[in-house]
Amino acid sequence: MPRTKKAKEQMKCPECGSTKFYEDANKAEVICAKCGTVIQEGMIDTTQDWRAFDHDQQSRRSRTGAPLTHKRHDKGLTTEIGKGVTELFKVPAKRRSQYFRLRKWQKRLVTSKDRNLSFALGELERLVSFLGLPKTLHEEVAELYEKALLKGLVRGRSIESIIASLVYSLAREYKSPRTLAEIAQASGIPRRELGRTYRYISRKLNMRILPATAESYIPRFSSMLKLKDKTEVRALKILRKAMEKDVISGKGPCGCAAAAIYIASVLEHEHRTQREVADVVGVTEVTIRNRYKEIARALNIEKKVDAMAKEMEEKNK
Repeated sequence: MPRTKKAKEQMKCPECGSTKFYEDANKAEVICAKCGTVIQEGMIDTTQDWRAFDHDQQSRRSRTGAPLTHKRHDKGLTTEIGKGVTELFKVPAKRRSQYFRLRKWQKRLVTSKDRNLSFALGELERLVSFLGLPKTLHEEVAELYEKALLKGLVRGRSIESIIASLVYSLAREYKSPRTLAEIAQASGIPRRELGRTYRYISRKLNMRILPATAESYIPRFSSMLKLKDKTEVRALKILRKAMEKDVISGKGPCGCAAAAIYIASVLEHEHRTQREVADVVGVTEVTIRNRYKEIARALNIEKKVDAMAKEMEEKNK
């Protein structure tokens, strides 16, 4: 009989007392790695008993469907009667009335929970695609939304605001944060309502997510500004040095990230103006200027950065 991983760890070789074994799939045996004693034989083969040489053969011969997923309201298990208009022509003329009745009743028997989930997960898929977030985040947000729905947290609030607040919170956990302004623009929910819903949901679902760091914004902002890898690395180094000097403590992460990117772009001769950085990051030029001066003074590079920035501006003119 096949053994679990825990059972294998408890096994001992009767000859030498070793606990290290390996499996020989061809002979269906478990063998001691030290002395070669056969510990177990006649193992059950749990692999597939057919071969496939292309994708079509694999799909025809497989006996299982797609894996369960929270991205669909039915976990991917429910079948649909007559999916698509073309299915009608496959049904004999005498059976078409029955076909329409079955389709109608299948739609009527959908529960309110499934209808809510169906709409919410469609909105979630659009939001994740628009913001370019990972699939793992998509799956986890879908699971959390279902928990919120079962607890009755969605009642009295818009589905879009709940989905947007969950995306905002989990994006920070996955080290790919999005600003409130970006989430609000993508979802169409005002920032104030989004913030209020986020605080409510995180409290009710016991979500303890740390605030986003300035470092987590650097890769995406650098990519949006089309900066080279060495400039991005330089910006990260500048931020870490500023953190050691305790300069950016308590400051907004977006402003600090923008200032570090601006300094790095100047030092790496890939100059971006404060206006260009501000437009991408979504902060004001004044914020970037203040953070830039604080960081540059702490690192003793203010005069160097100012001189190089002026030189580049004169060349561009």
